[in-house]
Amino acid sequence: MNFSKIVLFVVVLLGAVYAHAAGDAAKMATQVCAACHGADGNSVIALNPNLAGQQPEYITKQLKDFKSGERKNAVMGSIAATLSAEDMIDLGVYFGSQTAKNGKARSNGAGSVGEKIYRGGIADSSVPACAACHGPAGAGVPIRFPHLAGQHADYTLAQMKAFRTGERTNAPMMRTIAAKMTDQDMAAVSDYIQGLR
Repeated sequence: MNFSKIVLFVVVLLGAVYAHAAGDAAKMATQVCAACHGADGNSVIALNPNLAGQQPEYITKQLKDFKSGERKNAVMGSIAATLSAEDMIDLGVYFGSQTAKNGKARSNGAGSVGEKIYRGGIADSSVPACAACHGPAGAGVPIRFPHLAGQHADYTLAQMKAFRTGERTNAPMMRTIAAKMTDQDMAAVSDYIQGLR
């Protein structure tokens, strides 16, 4: 067998392995994840996050945190307990490759308090701009910071409050930031994020 045939065989084999893994992730997504997050990762339940278009590494990290108990949620902890490390990676890739649907801000569009916080922070409280880590369009920074654009305002607000109270502890920077924000600040920026594109 010559070198080019070996390379072709390896490429075909890797493609088959990836297609199988992607098929398993799609199956898990449609059979397990769909009830809360939608089969394509676009949740219709405002308290459950949209996963479509999310950073794959972020999804994988959150699943690991649910499994280890570092991030607490009875439902997600039970589901993550059944997942292998490979399952978590595959689900991250699957949901990350889905197309996120655009959301719409209820009242915090251009020129709003929510936009001012997102783009410029709150100087009096030493709250940095959300855009500094999550990007001007809310795309996030792969591996480090999650995609936020279009995320449900109700979900984002609940997570910010969980960071502030210490109920959610798996992102120390967000705990520090949320501790300096009022409920009104959080609600405004969460609404703005929902409409961010």
